[in-house]
Amino acid sequence: MKDILLITGGSRGIGAATALLAAKRGHQVAVNFNKHKRRADLIVEQICQSGANATAIQGDVSNETDVMAMFDQIDREMGVITALVNSAGVLPPLSQVKDYDVERLRRIFEVNVFGTVLCAREAVKRMSVKRGGNGGAIVNISSGAARLGAPNDYVDYAASKAAIDTFTIGLAKETAVDGIRVNAVRPGFIDTEMHESVGGKKRFQQVKHTIAMGRVGQPEEIAESILWLLSDKASYCTGTIVDATGGR
Repeated sequence: MKDILLITGGSRGIGAATALLAAKRGHQVAVNFNKHKRRADLIVEQICQSGANATAIQGDVSNETDVMAMFDQIDREMGVITALVNSAGVLPPLSQVKDYDVERLRRIFEVNVFGTVLCAREAVKRMSVKRGGNGGAIVNISSGAARLGAPNDYVDYAASKAAIDTFTIGLAKETAVDGIRVNAVRPGFIDTEMHESVGGKKRFQQVKHTIAMGRVGQPEEIAESILWLLSDKASYCTGTIVDATGGR
């Protein structure tokens, strides 16, 4: 039986790259999207044309009702989930803490933190061998900003990703006996639409000197790290956070 993988935020960037690579590695893929239906459909079309199985599933991960409906749909249409990649996230405009408002903070933490926790909760319910599941693997997408704090850029985003690091470690220890491995990847500056939205190519040029490898990363490079953590090759890894920042 093929693994059934849900990728939140799977319609673009790291999520989309992970969906395409996962399908090549034999996963059945549920591509979650919130607003970008056309993009999700295009990813699903590419996967299906390659002979693999995929479906697009709408849902706002910050909305508990949407999350529960999304997992119920996977149960009905694909089967019991065995893998989850929590890739959905929002990156706010560059700003200093003194200029934040509560709406900005609320949206960042609702999507980046609440969404990750809610999706992990539903996955654990289905994966847990204690509850009749087959075990599984979860990979959360953190950020190099969680280590660096992102001063003058987005300290609030960095804080939300630091919460993901802590959640990853705690959930890993809590669910190891349930046959579930929980790990995370911390990407650095990656050439995605999300990063381009806060400065674009000009910003990439400005930050390159802070990266030991002298370049920004590609979504496909992060996808490789994610797929390794999902695979049996990482069978003794749980509570692990992999830095993929080019040495930043």
